Amino acid sequence: MWSPNLQASDGPIYERIAAALERDIRSGLLSVGSRLPTLKELAAALGVTPGTVNRAYELAQRRGLVEGEVGRGTFVRGHGEKAVPAVPPAPPFASLPEASSEWVDLSIVKPNMAIQEPYVRAAMLELAQSPTLTEMLDYTPDGGHPLHRQAGASWMHHTGLPAKSEQVLLTAGAQHGLLVSVSALTKPGDLVLCESLCYPGVASVVLSLGRRLRGVRMDEQGMDPTNLRDVCKQERPAMVICIATCQNPTTAVMSAARRSEIAEIAREFDVILVDDDLYGFLAPTPVPPLASFAPERTLYLTSLSKSVASTVRLGYLHGPPEWLARLAASVRTSVWMVSPLAAQLATNLITSGKAHEMAQAQRSEAQARQLMAKELLGQFEYRSQSTAFHVWLKLPARWTSGDQFAALARGHQLLLSGGDAFSVNRDGEGRQHVRIALMASTREQMRFVLTKLRGLLDTPDSAWL
Repeated sequence: MWSPNLQASDGPIYERIAAALERDIRSGLLSVGSRLPTLKELAAALGVTPGTVNRAYELAQRRGLVEGEVGRGTFVRGHGEKAVPAVPPAPPFASLPEASSEWVDLSIVKPNMAIQEPYVRAAMLELAQSPTLTEMLDYTPDGGHPLHRQAGASWMHHTGLPAKSEQVLLTAGAQHGLLVSVSALTKPGDLVLCESLCYPGVASVVLSLGRRLRGVRMDEQGMDPTNLRDVCKQERPAMVICIATCQNPTTAVMSAARRSEIAEIAREFDVILVDDDLYGFLAPTPVPPLASFAPERTLYLTSLSKSVASTVRLGYLHGPPEWLARLAASVRTSVWMVSPLAAQLATNLITSGKAHEMAQAQRSEAQARQLMAKELLGQFEYRSQSTAFHVWLKLPARWTSGDQFAALARGHQLLLSGGDAFSVNRDGEGRQHVRIALMASTREQMRFVLTKLRGLLDTPDSAWL
């Protein structure tokens, strides 16, 4: 049985196992096709947990060194055969610190951390050794370095927007991009519209800047154009913020025809559109961005926080040339400049193709978890997409509100978001719902958590009151 030499490298045990595996493959000690020990065998030999070995094998697989076959085991691929599987295996069992609590946070829609970690670690090491590091320690031009803006335009091309780098500005994440958009292109007292069910970050930006906010009625595709037209006739809004793909919280996806109709209404009433496209990469089938239907009046906003790494706080904002000076001034006023270190890290990931690998891995992981949710929660009414990061679940009638159910879930170490938090008009819409994020922790733990949730949904009142 292969036994790794863990003394030849530093770092966490799972990284040392993967490093030893790579050394032994390159030295010829392990030949292509060699079968590696099972998780239990190697764990017993090294005195570690099977989860630690699993994490090492997963890291080796992402490096193209090994491949796993269900029912047969893990085998050496050899170097020079790097490939990213279409559907990645489950992230490591030990992806959370061993001393972590039993709490599981299902209230934040974010990518899976275990998929991010090896890519980001390698990118940070590359950045630290790069000759461009010195330049990245200096102040940047307004809008960001041209190289970083070009990377942003390249990223947008993959989402279907024919972006021009000279029309791209860097922001400190999508939330900052939203603040920049509202503060630069509207004035206090202006009316801003969004979906009637929308993530609370929109309200926090709009209301904190002294603008008014109103929600537009929704249907299965998201924002309803008939209601949008009616509101525009009544109140003449200055801006409409729209999430056209995997809308948060409902997961709705607008058809191309719906996007075209929204764009025509914006033209008719001279309204600025903000295409908030954080989840565009999760579309079950590609749809042109909303911004492509009215580019002369639309700000296109995206970031890497959902697709690549949640802590790389970098957003990309694309807009018409005549708005760029005001947008750049808003960036400068709010944060002076976006971190060039974060921008260079993102640029390296995009230009190397790693960012697209990471986005595809997250999409595939989301698909696997949606299948799990369908299996375990399919008896209940909920909305989702096959590749979305979350589900929007309607509670059985005996529950008075999502907040009531969330309080019960907290008693069982589960954090959920009740539907009232997403109701823009504060009229009770969504009250009977909860949003459940699916990408936390490992698949094994998520299966346990969803099974636990199913039990809570079916719990008689007498068992918990």
